[in-house]
Amino acid sequence: MFSRITRIFYLCSTSFFMATAIVSTPSQATPAFARQTDKACNACHFQHYPALNDYGQEFKAGGFTAMGKQGTLKGKDLSLPNVLNASLFLKLRYQNTNGTDAPNTPTAASGEWQFPDEFALLFGGRITENIGYMLEGQLANGAAPFLAGFKMPFMFKAGDMKFGVVPYTTDALGTSYGFELLNTGAVRNIRVMEHRNESSAQQYINTATPAMGAAFVLWDPKFFINVSKWSPNHAAVAEGRANGNPSSTYFRAALTPSVGDWALGVGVQSWSGSSKQGNALAPGTVVTVATKAWAVDAQAQGAVGNLPLGIYLTHAEAAGTPVGAAVANLFNANPNARKATTIAAELGVIPHKATLMFAYRSGNTGSAAANSSDNATTIGGTYQYAQNVQLQLLHSKRSRGGAVPVGRYAGSLTPGDSLTTLMLSVGF
Repeated sequence: MFSRITRIFYLCSTSFFMATAIVSTPSQATPAFARQTDKACNACHFQHYPALNDYGQEFKAGGFTAMGKQGTLKGKDLSLPNVLNASLFLKLRYQNTNGTDAPNTPTAASGEWQFPDEFALLFGGRITENIGYMLEGQLANGAAPFLAGFKMPFMFKAGDMKFGVVPYTTDALGTSYGFELLNTGAVRNIRVMEHRNESSAQQYINTATPAMGAAFVLWDPKFFINVSKWSPNHAAVAEGRANGNPSSTYFRAALTPSVGDWALGVGVQSWSGSSKQGNALAPGTVVTVATKAWAVDAQAQGAVGNLPLGIYLTHAEAAGTPVGAAVANLFNANPNARKATTIAAELGVIPHKATLMFAYRSGNTGSAAANSSDNATTIGGTYQYAQNVQLQLLHSKRSRGGAVPVGRYAGSLTPGDSLTTLMLSVGF
């Protein structure tokens, strides 16, 4: 497997470096961080939230500790912002598919107003000189725990490099939540498009799971490495805490050089091992799951003329679960490998205001069907009313993979093969 990863990694890196060498980067931060650093939201982000630019990557690699003009409480072994930095993040969506619904069984096929899709209370920033934190508390689901995610980076300097450890827990972002800098969807919440499964192969193979563990990180302006020990559990759930022994391994490495005015990134991901996973719906029960998958990705962020352009390539595969296997692969219950290759691009047609988006996915669900292909084409765009107020419109069309449709969109009577999303996202 690793020889195959190496070949694809080499091909992706070579093609990306050659292509972008012959073709400037402007950039919405979590407002809590904007308050701490005294910088505008677009100081950390490429074109729009949540995609990171070089400065945003460095701020994150520093453990969210960089300060601006905000006052600091100082003393012996104390360096703490004099205010608690907080913000609210809200996503409102309208989604519609071309599926059909059975009577009294509505889904997005009938049109669904998701108010909210996400509603989060975010706290984050500096704890002391080398320690920071980020806490996400969800407000959308009264039945779920308030704690959706938490990380506390301990990051130290060694010349131009930074190294440290990041303890973390998340309800649904996967082990890559511990530390990630690229905008390819390598971690669920850092991607340019709302339709994550259509624009990111890592998201298509279901890597966005509960996760808790510790990420051991090395960062340099030209690369970063993350080795995590983790389990697919969440600390806010009693069953998760009881079974959170971090016996699975996650490896992430990426090159992040610059070529001219282009900021590049080429990386590899590997999930391996197995873990015990608690079942919150059946207290006292535990299941052992395999965590087997790999991915390669690449990105280039720069400009063509005066128009910002981001290009994102991903390929990912999750091993199948053989029929009758005692241990299932967490990422793929189907018998064959679930895999996808995606390319996505975003052009800033009105810099800092409006973008056009395109993505294509060549996918395979790994099902036992004679034809389990699951391809998708996505078009759309964004409009930034303000740096922290964004409208996004997307339309995805999936091609059917044989006589029996696989991986379709919502429809309680007949599944759909297209999805349209109109979303308003606001941070304040």
